[in-house]
Amino acid sequence: MRYLVTGGCGFIGSHLADALIAAGHAVRVLDDLSTGRLENLAPGAEFIRGSVADAGTVRAALDGADGCFHLAAIASVVRCEEDWGGAHATNLGGAIAVLQAARQRRLPVVYASSAAVYGNAAPVPASESSPAVPISAYGADKLGCEHHAAVGTASFGIPTLGLRLFNVYGPRQDGASPYSGVISAFCARLSRGAPITIWGDGRQTRDFVYVRDVVAAMQAGMARLTAAAGLPRVINVCTGRTVSVLDLARTLAPLCGARLVIDYRPARTGDIAASCGDPALLRSALDLVAETPLAEGLRHTVARASLAA
Repeated sequence: MRYLVTGGCGFIGSHLADALIAAGHAVRVLDDLSTGRLENLAPGAEFIRGSVADAGTVRAALDGADGCFHLAAIASVVRCEEDWGGAHATNLGGAIAVLQAARQRRLPVVYASSAAVYGNAAPVPASESSPAVPISAYGADKLGCEHHAAVGTASFGIPTLGLRLFNVYGPRQDGASPYSGVISAFCARLSRGAPITIWGDGRQTRDFVYVRDVVAAMQAGMARLTAAAGLPRVINVCTGRTVSVLDLARTLAPLCGARLVIDYRPARTGDIAASCGDPALLRSALDLVAETPLAEGLRHTVARASLAA
């Protein structure tokens, strides 16, 4: 098969492109390199530099493809708060551009949604039927993507599957960016002996899922869409287990060979207090379990970061 991966030079997208090529598929990557890196481009992948919000660019990128994995986004809650309009144009506008391009040939689209759609309203763990009440612009846009995908399926026959990703971590996550995920940010600072920043009291909990498990879910989702198998509209990709940010820091410090020094800052707007997903539908619909234990995933992440340095 030939697949388009939007955001394929980014953290998750580059791992997905690697896995698709290893499985014998042809891959075309669309990325504007605003956060992705060209050195992440999978060997053998075709590359198009451009914006996922540009409808003409997306149509050209999807030409000849058998399906699309849509990952391109401004995936930082903080950055979406700082540039509300610009982030909205990319995050929701990009999703609509992909769905519109897929409409004519009814190409299957597997896209990245987010646990941010739940906000603080859902019970812990949150299931796909839990209330979706986002408290950030990023979460609102991801919920909007889900609604438009549902319309694309119901009105235009586009096979779609949204994966509500919880806190994804692993190699290639940019720890140097001020918008980076907590694990990559902690690793970057601990590796150079700097204090780590914790926003709030550190008791906020997260469900961390290793990037390899996320890639497996995306591939399984596309395989079932392509086979016209009945699937739910959205599926959590999570472990069902949580760790506090403070306990995460205490685990990471010895792995990085560092002494833990914490710089506590006031809690940030849009920061969810407790985030944990129910993985039951992941098991029943995709026959998958996010099986990588956090300790193992952290060891791989730290080891790869050390090699890259």
